Amino acid sequence: MPSTSALPDTGKEAAHVPQYLALRDRIAEGIESGKLAPGGRLPSERQLQLDSGAARGTIREALFQLEAEGLIYRRDRSGWYVSPPPVTYDPTRWAGFMTYVTEQGRTPSTETLSTEEVPAAPAVADIFRVAPGSRLYVVTRRRLIDGRAVLVERITVDPKLAPGLCEHSLNGSLTQILSSHYGLAVVRNRMDMRPCALVKDVADGLGVKAGTPGLLVVRTSLDKQGRVVEYDQEYWRHDSIRVHVDLTVKD
Repeated sequence: MPSTSALPDTGKEAAHVPQYLALRDRIAEGIESGKLAPGGRLPSERQLQLDSGAARGTIREALFQLEAEGLIYRRDRSGWYVSPPPVTYDPTRWAGFMTYVTEQGRTPSTETLSTEEVPAAPAVADIFRVAPGSRLYVVTRRRLIDGRAVLVERITVDPKLAPGLCEHSLNGSLTQILSSHYGLAVVRNRMDMRPCALVKDVADGLGVKAGTPGLLVVRTSLDKQGRVVEYDQEYWRHDSIRVHVDLTVKD
């Protein structure tokens, strides 16, 4: 059982802020100082309650605040843990998940959850410039960093451009398969990012509760002929990614 001795004592300062924020600050300070290491388990809610004298609801309010900030996360039936450092994502640079995660000294992996051929909904059909109801491949994969699930992605591909795609092993680089087997090269990406709440099937894939905050990254990849090669919807755990852009200002 983790000890509360790893948590700094905020002393009199706690009297000047709501009790849940005082506890939040105490745990956050322990994380910032390194006393609570990434991946380490926090004291149980019961232990925090005994140590602070706060009500159970106050304890949970502090933990939910830290979870919303991406500092801690829950494991079902296991407790609360300090979040690992987020991976840095530069949307201006074209590099696959496996590449940029490896470059940052982390270990990426991919699990294919499902492959199917489905009729295109009107909005997706418009993206691919096909008639609604046209058959499209949808590949659902889970991505992991250091063994921890961080995102679930749904990739849509036109079978006319990549016939038999779902017969390949898709646990590696899909971009490489599209390039080497089908001669499809991406030369342009359109990207949108927005906060989201993780719906049940995505949340289940990431081992979190439905409604957990997330980041939705939507990428449309095109070849030199303007054809859509991939339409990718990535549902990230919000504590797993840090968007970083380095721009040079020209006179």
